[in-house]
Amino acid sequence: MMKYILVTGGVISGIGKGIIASSVGTILKSCGLHVTAIKIDPYINIDAGTFSPYEHGEVFVLDDGGEVDLDLGNYERFLDIRLTRDNNLTTGKIYQSVINKERRGDYLGKTVQVVPHITDAIQEWVVKQASVPVDDDDVEPQVCVIELGGTVGDIESMPFIEAFRQFQFKVKRENFCNIHVSLIPQPSATGEQKTKPTQNSVRELRGLGLSPDLIMCRCSTALENSVKEKISMFCHVEPEQVICVHDVSSIYRVPLLLEDQGVVSYLSRRLNMPIETRPRKMLTKWKEMSDRSDRLLEHCSIALVGKYTKFSDSYASVIKALEHSALAISHKLEVKYIDSASLEPDTLQEEPVKYHEAWQKLCSADGILVPGGFGVRGTEGKIHAISWARKQKKPFLDANSTEFDPDSKHPVVIDMPEHNPGQMGGTMRLGKRRTIFKTNNSILRKLYGDAEFVDERHRHRFEVNPELKSHFEEKGFHFVGQDVEGERMEVVELDDHPYFVGVQYHPEFTSRPINPSPPYLGLLLAAAGKLQSYLQKGCRLSPRDTYSDRSGSSTPDSEISELKLPTISTD
Repeated sequence: MMKYILVTGGVISGIGKGIIASSVGTILKSCGLHVTAIKIDPYINIDAGTFSPYEHGEVFVLDDGGEVDLDLGNYERFLDIRLTRDNNLTTGKIYQSVINKERRGDYLGKTVQVVPHITDAIQEWVVKQASVPVDDDDVEPQVCVIELGGTVGDIESMPFIEAFRQFQFKVKRENFCNIHVSLIPQPSATGEQKTKPTQNSVRELRGLGLSPDLIMCRCSTALENSVKEKISMFCHVEPEQVICVHDVSSIYRVPLLLEDQGVVSYLSRRLNMPIETRPRKMLTKWKEMSDRSDRLLEHCSIALVGKYTKFSDSYASVIKALEHSALAISHKLEVKYIDSASLEPDTLQEEPVKYHEAWQKLCSADGILVPGGFGVRGTEGKIHAISWARKQKKPFLDANSTEFDPDSKHPVVIDMPEHNPGQMGGTMRLGKRRTIFKTNNSILRKLYGDAEFVDERHRHRFEVNPELKSHFEEKGFHFVGQDVEGERMEVVELDDHPYFVGVQYHPEFTSRPINPSPPYLGLLLAAAGKLQSYLQKGCRLSPRDTYSDRSGSSTPDSEISELKLPTISTD
């Protein structure tokens, strides 16, 4: 039987439910189980595609073109799985499917109501999606971790809470458990850890028909025993069911934190799961990764020039991809966020201090990254940053492009046939697409392990005007990667430059902690002054930059144990 683990949140949103859900899945996968994950977002939008990055952070793109919540990126990175658009369930999707059924006459003239029709649709969706294989071996998952977004008590999440109240009886107690994530505030005035918000949150959850099996307490410092016992007493759980998730130096330590507190052994008993008794090799790899992250001494700074720099989650996958690559070459990453509009001449006139501070950050960075963005604002600043990187021979990566003036008489970037300007949602070139390398001496091709082609995820409405290809190449810009038809420009590299690369796709979406994205790895290597030696060694890292082979792993990193950096699996 499928085992379902529902992760709910209390007190406030944004306390780390996504990382905790991913970590629970990770420690179960390390025991030899096949794990999948579903994220439920109670908003009425059909998907995350039309959100501003300032709403919920970045829009994560899946292989099938699904535009989803950034937490699915956490699931993919932690569990090393490939999810689909239906792993992100929203109120909009559920109501749309129920209304479509009603219009077809599927309900035979009955009154369509939240209970039972909406709640039944939620349960059917979860059961159906939980059985979809997400690993490369196409084996049906044994465990499904479900994260319910928002906070218990929100009006918009009530149908989902009710659906899972019913669901726990349908699938039986031994196949369903609830992990409740709550905040333990520690006011600076007293320094005392407060349990009352958690007590109230659990009381509300139990009043709605769900009783938590594990209470995971988010706190700034380790939970005191007296506090744990108090939560146990007032929240109707054993002390072993109260788990401390305090702030740690790296998110890679969270699975280890849960493992140390007996979460696996509890879940194996509670859900009667067939867990292997062999050493958990995958977690050993995570511990190595965490320990190395804490010991790093050498620094490398990357200037991130973008439009949404006030909210770091706007570039969540970009930051993770940079971190993965920095860790692979044993450097501590420093990201310098620069609002691209601050680099423009207009800012010099209006806010000269901001202008000079932005340029000082840019000039002092070891490398420059320009991620994708939509709209005209800040575009000129991005171009200034790119121009400076080109002239000063600073390592540079342009991950995806932006649109420009639609009335331009000399369009360098043009509209694509797929784009319907009258309809915004789901109208871009989305999902996994193949890029063919057109030359053997491309730096990026070498970084991908001398692959003839790569499959990477796209999300864009505009493309380079192919009519200008020859003009660019005359100036030393070479389009070394194109789409299968040879019509779309996918990768550009500049002659006589340590690392000047632009890609149409989003390589950050497929980066993994032990398998970093090649374009990002190239940027970090160049910024650290190691790219040429890395290429000369046949794309091999030095022994101190690799993970030991004694730990083994169930993730695709066997080549690392042979001191060779693996290429991203694109099958």
